[in-house]
Amino acid sequence: MIKTDLMIIGAGPAGCSAAIYAVRSGVKTMIAGGAMPGGQLLQTNDLENYPGFENPVGGFELMTAMHKQCKRLGVEILTDKIVKIEGEKTPFILTAESGEQYESMAVIIAAGASARWLGVSGEEKLKGHGVSACATCDGFFFRGKEVVVVGGGNTAFEDALFLSQFCPKVTLVHRREGFRADAVTVEKVKNTPNISMMLNCVIDEVIGQEKVTAAILRNVKTQEKTTLSCDGIFVAVGAVPQTDWLKESAVKLTENGLVQVDAHQQTNVSGIFAAGDCTEPEFRQAIVAAGSGAKAGISAASFINLHR
Repeated sequence: MIKTDLMIIGAGPAGCSAAIYAVRSGVKTMIAGGAMPGGQLLQTNDLENYPGFENPVGGFELMTAMHKQCKRLGVEILTDKIVKIEGEKTPFILTAESGEQYESMAVIIAAGASARWLGVSGEEKLKGHGVSACATCDGFFFRGKEVVVVGGGNTAFEDALFLSQFCPKVTLVHRREGFRADAVTVEKVKNTPNISMMLNCVIDEVIGQEKVTAAILRNVKTQEKTTLSCDGIFVAVGAVPQTDWLKESAVKLTENGLVQVDAHQQTNVSGIFAAGDCTEPEFRQAIVAAGSGAKAGISAASFINLHR
């Protein structure tokens, strides 16, 4: 059994930010980041919206810098993946995929979320080459190009509005005629000249070799297929919190699988905190994750120092 003051589960922006704040408060801190620590940012080629970088920074580069900063401050980053938390009060027992067990006074869950993809032919091959799940991250690189947004919620509609500022043609594809997006946002999209909608349609295939060139659309009512030429496809059909492994723990989850937290990132279990995309229903951005991680790190350090 390996003992530590604080175990952070996840080595993305939330986990690293939490670790930086906690370790500087005199707390022995470990991060269990899994075999490929870094989260979704490892799949992002260029970030232009993360503060502090004059030029776009690669996701891998940014996470490497965060990991180095954590290690310099004394954080131990493990390649173990935590699969179980036991206990309803401190200390908590955590079991890793390897079978190794850890005892920790406090825990921060920063396991993140993964984009919900379409699962169609050509999508996986062209991720990062025209297929994206983040318009705010990658939209700038499609200036002057024709793009498709898939989805019917607020994220999809807001992505369409965002992209319409620099893309001459934006096509919103949605499988139904009704929308989950709020009426005001829907009306804005309808009144934007360079946004069109293809309703009752789904994408059956993404076409392209080195980059996206088109999408095969299928009308769900008539089954008729059409080819839509485009340079990019932005998938906005939701995200999947990486929290299935928590379902047998005492930590409460929402209906959508998000970890429930208060303003201090505290879960319903005293001593277990959570931050980042596994808690965030709307603003899944690196800077937001880092901010909530900082809050969790400060809160966890205060908890530990009170319970020594």
